[in-house]
Amino acid sequence: MATTIKDIAKALGISHSTVSRALTGSRNVSEKTKEEILKSAKELNYIPNMSARSLKLDKAYNIGVFFSTISNGTSPFVFQTVINNVYRNIDKKYNVIVKGIDTYEKNTVNPKNYDGIVVVSQKVADDNFIEEILEKKIPLVVINRKVDLDVINVFTDESVGTFNGVEELIKNGHKDIAIIEGIENFDSTKMRRKGYLEAFKEYNIKLNKNLVVHGDFTVKGGYQQAKRIIEKQEHFSAIFAFNDEMATGAIKALVEKGLKVPSDISILGFDGNEFGEFLSPTITTIKRPIGEIAKIAIDLLFKLINNSENIDEKTIYVQSKLEIGNSIKQFS
Repeated sequence: MATTIKDIAKALGISHSTVSRALTGSRNVSEKTKEEILKSAKELNYIPNMSARSLKLDKAYNIGVFFSTISNGTSPFVFQTVINNVYRNIDKKYNVIVKGIDTYEKNTVNPKNYDGIVVVSQKVADDNFIEEILEKKIPLVVINRKVDLDVINVFTDESVGTFNGVEELIKNGHKDIAIIEGIENFDSTKMRRKGYLEAFKEYNIKLNKNLVVHGDFTVKGGYQQAKRIIEKQEHFSAIFAFNDEMATGAIKALVEKGLKVPSDISILGFDGNEFGEFLSPTITTIKRPIGEIAKIAIDLLFKLINNSENIDEKTIYVQSKLEIGNSIKQFS
């Protein structure tokens, strides 16, 4: 037989209502009593009945994490980093449900099945989904892109990070820079494009449109698009790929053509994927702190869920950082 709240109460000689309040985090139980109850629950191998608890407290004990898309354009690094940080910082009483907005059916999300939602947004089209969640008054935090809605929003200005990264290439003497962009309708693509165009303008570098290709944020996409650049037979001394996965694919394409990184071609990536540290050469990348952003989002989401305190600042900006590797060489 499974251990019940009444078994814990009997073992400690207290009421089962006191045990119940302690296990649900009530402040009406002293810390000493709460510690004794938690210790006893562990010793008796008590496993809470989440279904019964959710019915009684009108809570689902589910947190939703909705990506713009999972199968088409969300890099494995971003997906894994967000989910890892959600699990690492979430209240252990909760389950995590991961879905894509692109496969979402309207009106299938409601307060009875989600206590809170994090939206990892990549495009303006997500705003319809975000507005639906707001209308249903489900606690919500949006990350990854800046949104013009009355919602808690955690993001980084990717155009600023891109400017700094491309500036590093330029200061190392690179003027003929090939660009592997991302998926066209993603805000990340638009912001990173804005960043490199501003850097080109600042340093009076003319954009060679023949050296601009469009990838899909995958290693394979980076490989294929780098091959396209090489086949154009246009002169270039560096490649800026819109994420580290595509930068990795580009390196493979260059090596297959007998070109060495960075002695022949320099490489700049984006995101700060940790596998870039284990490549040879290590990738110089613009680190978008997506893990930190996800942690901040979960902390804020639980403040909303628990109504523990007011949140005065709804727009939280987290700065990106240029991480220097060995993939950029001075060009003369």
